[in-house]
Amino acid sequence: MQTEADVLIIGAGLAGLVAATELTAAGKRVLLLDQEPEQNLGGQAFWSFGGLFLVDSPEQRRMRIHDSYELALSDWLGNADFDRPEDVWPRRWAEAYVGWAAGEKRSWLQQMGIKLFPVVGWAERGGYGARGPGNSVPRFHVAWGTGTGVVAPFSYRVREAAKKGLLTFKFRHRVTELLLQHGAVVGARGEVLEPSAAERGAATSRVVVGDFRFRAPAVIVTAGGLGANHDLVRKNWPARLGPPPRHMLSGVPEHVDGLMLGITQAAGGHVINEDRMWHYVEGVHNWNPIWPRHGIRILPGPSSLWLDARGHRLPGPLYPGFDTLGTLQHLRQTGYDYSWFILTQKIIRHEFALSGSEQNPDLTNKSWRQTLGRAFGKGAPAPVEAFKQHGVDFLVRDTLPELVRAMNELTGEALLDYAQVEAEIRARDGQLDNPFSKDAQITAIRGARNYIGDKLIRTAPPHKLLDPSKGPLIAVRLHVITRKSLGGLETDLSGRVLGPDGQPIPGLYAAGEIAGFGGGGMHGYRALEGTFLGGCLYSGRIAGLAVAAALP
Repeated sequence: MQTEADVLIIGAGLAGLVAATELTAAGKRVLLLDQEPEQNLGGQAFWSFGGLFLVDSPEQRRMRIHDSYELALSDWLGNADFDRPEDVWPRRWAEAYVGWAAGEKRSWLQQMGIKLFPVVGWAERGGYGARGPGNSVPRFHVAWGTGTGVVAPFSYRVREAAKKGLLTFKFRHRVTELLLQHGAVVGARGEVLEPSAAERGAATSRVVVGDFRFRAPAVIVTAGGLGANHDLVRKNWPARLGPPPRHMLSGVPEHVDGLMLGITQAAGGHVINEDRMWHYVEGVHNWNPIWPRHGIRILPGPSSLWLDARGHRLPGPLYPGFDTLGTLQHLRQTGYDYSWFILTQKIIRHEFALSGSEQNPDLTNKSWRQTLGRAFGKGAPAPVEAFKQHGVDFLVRDTLPELVRAMNELTGEALLDYAQVEAEIRARDGQLDNPFSKDAQITAIRGARNYIGDKLIRTAPPHKLLDPSKGPLIAVRLHVITRKSLGGLETDLSGRVLGPDGQPIPGLYAAGEIAGFGGGGMHGYRALEGTFLGGCLYSGRIAGLAVAAALP
């Protein structure tokens, strides 16, 4: 069988594009395979908000944020809670990644052509103490251009490499098997799917029109996660989080199916930490969907009142934006697949953002005029207002009795008792009569506004929910929305896939989400946010450089 290239890369998402960029820059010939059509180049990273985790950056320092490698690593390890024998490589990857985020990451991003929005966000704020989960300081840097802007420089570079004859695209090529020879991976075979003109992100045909068999001395698997495969999500769902939801939304396109995990495992790759995953509880149905079960995650500020399906307030520190996994675990014990935000027009105007490049046209289109409107405009951003007007999960009413009645009508379950909801809101509002409070969420809101970034664009001035001048009242029904698998193929610090015996499988590498963003799960149990795109960038680069160095 003829050798078609120096390297096969399976998956044309962000990690695959970064690996291909490094390889072609080193003069290596690359064959880039993907089951989707060309219009999906860049994969799910294209749709992301573009958050990037950086440590002690100029952007942080300009906002008077004091950060360091030591503090970031302490936060990461407190978040990850590595506690398994197989966490050896994930921990090493975590230490290396935090070092990169505190070191050359920003200059490398600039070299690639990626710029950053100047206001640093504060995600995953924790609330359990200094050694517990969460970011001690704001570290969430948004790429200017969002995920689309992150993908663009690498898309450009691989297309230029293709013009030079160093890279060949093979779209609509679905791998079904990795080829082995004398214990080494030497290529891949699979099925050619019929062409598709479906728009980016839309589900595509699975009609097979041919087959293929390609050979190369090295294979890099960068096929992504499993977030759209709800059966596989439920199969891997850990008992510690309670029962898996009966109803979930998809935060990723339908082709994010996780099938390459099993295919690589069949070739000897060791999959670890399958039960570690990262799904959100602030998902809403996309009123203008692109893919099946398309959900959008609300990126909330800290002020909305969070109630479970029966109208009970969530305990501290499970406030909006503080602890994703803890909130998921709590809500899975309630017996219901949804919860509620109650807020005001003033809160939605200041605090609601929506995850996704298409939901942030100001940042995606790099428009300073539109972005300033986000901070100083009179209304909520246009995409948020569109969800408020058209989204099935959004309810707007002038009075609380009307709102609670509409909430019960929306679910058809009549679980909410008006007196219970009113008591929760009036108790909360009563804590605003003084500049001090025993309510930890009120204290957290006031604390957030001590940070200039939150005060400018992420946290509304504290006010009573039942103050009619701040209305109307808004309720948002929230669903679990799938997003990331944190476990995956175990890899060493060169991106080589390891077998169950801990030894590298010759010729086989992995990067991106399918490798748990490095090592088979460098996040451990929880993510500090801004670390998924960065994990694809870092692991893709590492794998590309390692393969280039290993080839003659």
